[in-house]
Amino acid sequence: MSLAATYRLGTRLFWKDRGMLFGSVVTPVGLAIGLPVLMRNVTSAGAADVAHLFHGMIAIVLATTTFMTMVVALTMRRDQLVLKRLRTTELTDGQILGGQIASVVTQTVVIVALSAVAVRVLAGVPLPGEPLLFAAAVVAGSAVMALLAAAYTAAIPRAELSAAFAMPVFLLAGVGAGAMGPIPLPSLVQTALDLLPTAAVVAAVRHGEVLAPALNLAAWTVIGVVSLRLWFRWEPRRS
Repeated sequence: MSLAATYRLGTRLFWKDRGMLFGSVVTPVGLAIGLPVLMRNVTSAGAADVAHLFHGMIAIVLATTTFMTMVVALTMRRDQLVLKRLRTTELTDGQILGGQIASVVTQTVVIVALSAVAVRVLAGVPLPGEPLLFAAAVVAGSAVMALLAAAYTAAIPRAELSAAFAMPVFLLAGVGAGAMGPIPLPSLVQTALDLLPTAAVVAAVRHGEVLAPALNLAAWTVIGVVSLRLWFRWEPRRS
């Protein structure tokens, strides 16, 4: 087995799980496309306002399709001892986790790309003016979110609670990116939300920023790698 094999395994298991498909594909796609289209056709909002909303919805996709998917998948496979069995093969720890991360990142990028085309057709939202920056931000952001999700599983006691444990990240990402509408927040809270990796991705695609988002994602990458090495669990805790 190799990294490509774990990539195919993660992808196959993902598309076979109907419950995960609804929460990680149907719901974020419905929000990312439906809300901008609704805003464009029901209100007097212009294309710029709708584009602002869509960019914020990218944070929602990262929080669900990437983070929540990774959290649920890894905790489930950990509790089913799938991860433990994989470690008995020739695969390294990096290949096991790297294949899963690459699989989730691919799915996220495809969903964001399809959503961008859909809102262009249905709501008149302009396509990214800098497509390379847009793609790089989404790929890097989803990779960082997947890495952090893998580390986050150490805090989840069992698979049944994984979705509930991931929900706060969903709410913080949505509020921080403005995807849930204008919510007045204390400046200190808003500053903290701006430090989230999802906020860095939205800043890159919305304003064309490069340096600050890159530094933000690099810092979160370090945090994710260190956390993985210190606390990631390959099998459930014994009672």
